[in-house]
Amino acid sequence: MAIRDIVTDENEILRKISKPVEVFDDKLAVLLDDMKDTLKKANGAGLAAVQVGILKRVFVVSADNNYYEIVNPEIVEESGVQIDDEACLSVKNFSCKVARPKKVKIKGFDRFGKPVEYTVTDFTARAFCHEYDHLNGIIFYDREEK
Repeated sequence: MAIRDIVTDENEILRKISKPVEVFDDKLAVLLDDMKDTLKKANGAGLAAVQVGILKRVFVVSADNNYYEIVNPEIVEESGVQIDDEACLSVKNFSCKVARPKKVKIKGFDRFGKPVEYTVTDFTARAFCHEYDHLNGIIFYDREEK
């Protein structure tokens, strides 16, 4: 396991759409392990693979005393609205208000290709949506509430 460099928003890779994972193998497991270690060292709540320079539809979230790894995520339901400050490990010294769903249902796969589904609320829902946006080339400040 290794700590990977986190890409900053000056890097155009963050604007690219990540590609689905097709092979669930040791390489994916290493990526997920490295992302977990990188997230922990950075003291963040979430990290998408693109933030470490890998254009794969993968993210990890550590929130509300839970740790999630989601491969090929898809948001299937959302409800409510919450507006709060957001920041990002890829954006230094900036935060802004962003509207996100209060509740999100997301499905995807774990590192072994087994289907997973989570229904999360509040901060965890915000973190899931933030990381999901990264997979689609969206940075949180694109959604800033004016």
